[in-house]
Amino acid sequence: MTNDKPRLISPKEAAIATSLSRPLLSLMAAEGEFPKPVRLGERRIAFVRAEVEAWIDQRIAARPANDNGASVEVAA
Repeated sequence: MTNDKPRLISPKEAAIATSLSRPLLSLMAAEGEFPKPVRLGERRIAFVRAEVEAWIDQRIAARPANDNGASVEVAA
């Protein structure tokens, strides 16, 4: 089975996928809270798509169950 998606994604694509900023992703990666980027060159990094997708899946799985149907408040 062939997957046409690139194995690496840019920091911008990772930010879009997670709804987090690029600087926050870099900080989280440095603190071990997000997958570490791959250094591609002196001034270029990328994230492994599968690792970012797994991180997103973990966040979804870790959310608390909402049994009463109440909406979740989002801080602005």
